[in-house]
Amino acid sequence: MATRLDGKQLAAAIEERLRTTIAGRQAAIGRPPGLAVLRVGDDPASGVYVANKEKACGRVGITSLGAHLPAAAPAAEVLAAVQRLNADPTCDGILLQLPLPAGLDEGPLLLAIDPEKDADGLHSLNLGRLLKGEPGPRSCTPAGVMALLAAAGVELAGKRAVVVGRSILVGQPMALMLQAANATVSVAHSRTADLAALTRQAEVLVVAAGRPRMIGAEHVQPGAVVVDVGIHRTDTGFCGDVRFEEVEPIASAISPVPGGVGPMTVTMLLVNTVVAWCRRHGVEHDLGDLVP
Repeated sequence: MATRLDGKQLAAAIEERLRTTIAGRQAAIGRPPGLAVLRVGDDPASGVYVANKEKACGRVGITSLGAHLPAAAPAAEVLAAVQRLNADPTCDGILLQLPLPAGLDEGPLLLAIDPEKDADGLHSLNLGRLLKGEPGPRSCTPAGVMALLAAAGVELAGKRAVVVGRSILVGQPMALMLQAANATVSVAHSRTADLAALTRQAEVLVVAAGRPRMIGAEHVQPGAVVVDVGIHRTDTGFCGDVRFEEVEPIASAISPVPGGVGPMTVTMLLVNTVVAWCRRHGVEHDLGDLVP
């Protein structure tokens, strides 16, 4: 039976570290860290995600500074909100909740975020820092996957890794992080010929394709570590991109859905915020194993 990569348990342990870090440095800095999640419109899933992030902030001692703009808000109004947060001295992290309502282009708005306050690691400067191996905030979901693998003692150096999915949100930064850990990485996507032949070569398989239950036993070599980034709501609950019941018996380790990568994404958002708070004030932190 495969080891379960328990993101919920690891997230709770990291939250405890964050509470300790904040409590030990708040007096010197003079205020708690602040995170602003900017939501535009009334997408129900976004509402749930934002509420979860705000609850997580409360658990560790981060001040929530977010705003909720109507779906009809023009780009100029959203941009002005971003610029206000950039200038706010109590704000250390900014996240623009995606997706945005139709008609709003996320690209210019993400670029408008101060790179030092980019809590989601999606600014072009921070993606460039990742590419070059320089310090800076990292994309939350792939950084959460890396933390899960590290906590489980998965050795990546010299391993063959395959990432299914090439989005700038997960797939591309995931591949870069695995390469930085000295894995040999292939990126598969919707036009990959004979996907199963490629994924069966993977000792570490990360699936972030956004397609429910697309990866099954035929795609996985015995003993592989399988990380399922996908999450989809169905009539009977939630599922991932991996057919868990098929893959678990042959994998050496696997992340469940829910309870695997999802909790880690939120936790890494908090980590990015606390690290930015410390850096802005020239204070040391002990989170370097999570964010370089």
